[in-house]
Amino acid sequence: MTKQTGFQTARARYAAVFAVLLAAFAALIVWNINTGSVHVPVREIARILFTGAGDDTQVGIVWKLRMPRILAAAVLGGGLALSGFLMQTFFGNPIAGPFVLGISSGSKLCVALVMIVALRYFSFVSSWMLVLAAFAGALTAMAFVLLAARAIRQMSMLLVAGIMISYICSAVTEFLIAFAKDSDIVNLHSWSQGSFSGTKWSHVGVFSAIVLICLVLVFFMSKPIGAFQMGESYAQSMGVNVRRFRVALIFLSSLLAGCVTAFAGPISFVGIAVPHLIRLLLKTEKPILVIPASFLGGGVFCLFCDYIARTAFAPTDMPISTVTALFGAPVVIVMMIRRHRARL
Repeated sequence: MTKQTGFQTARARYAAVFAVLLAAFAALIVWNINTGSVHVPVREIARILFTGAGDDTQVGIVWKLRMPRILAAAVLGGGLALSGFLMQTFFGNPIAGPFVLGISSGSKLCVALVMIVALRYFSFVSSWMLVLAAFAGALTAMAFVLLAARAIRQMSMLLVAGIMISYICSAVTEFLIAFAKDSDIVNLHSWSQGSFSGTKWSHVGVFSAIVLICLVLVFFMSKPIGAFQMGESYAQSMGVNVRRFRVALIFLSSLLAGCVTAFAGPISFVGIAVPHLIRLLLKTEKPILVIPASFLGGGVFCLFCDYIARTAFAPTDMPISTVTALFGAPVVIVMMIRRHRARL
């Protein structure tokens, strides 16, 4: 195979992967709108989405109930996959992720604390307050992980340290919930399990702004990310300020993980499994391709998992983390087995 032929084959593969992701993304949006306790025909879906006309009940179901939840799954799922990609770049290991390293649990702890305190003295908690609390918790948990990383060089032991941080944060969160008002415990417990239900249009505006801004910033960092993947020395030789670059990775990955946790609760395995699957499909590590594909893949994965969570035992909603773990954990197990065999 000549170099030109190989290049054309690679371009065809990239185009095919993005085409499949976009088609799956569009199909899952229609599928999620179509399915539920009230069936909305595909023709009516198109009419409601593009003209706003239709049966009042169906219009209300589509625009007030299903679309905010669908957008939450799509945007937050993409943001979580992007956060996982950034953490994997930072640590140089595909097993790193916001849930496994305890970052999501740190966000969960701070959000639960703010919700309990705020709900005791105020009638509501603003979206920005939740985002700031989640971001603070994510940064705090990341700081502990980085301290552990300086003392522990083996990634396997670092993962154990992250899991321990996750358990500690979860234990403190459950302790706080035990002292919450009875009327708030149900909401807090449901949120702590992870769910896209209950999303409002006001929430959509906030998390979409945060996630999409982060996506644009990360995309423009594609070149330094590619250099960093080749090693710190190579990145420095290419003019990358490694210290500032690492701070940017921490900041953006923590903000993304915190935003997802603030609005949907902790969601497991998306940040690890999706970037890994995208790399396998694309057969490349190029950030300029992996970044948008990971974002799309995260949206597709969470839209599919939310459909299962919503319909498997309808009218009861399953926690989204239960479904993402069911499909994501086997990917991580296979990944670890392949890495172990590669070292032998």
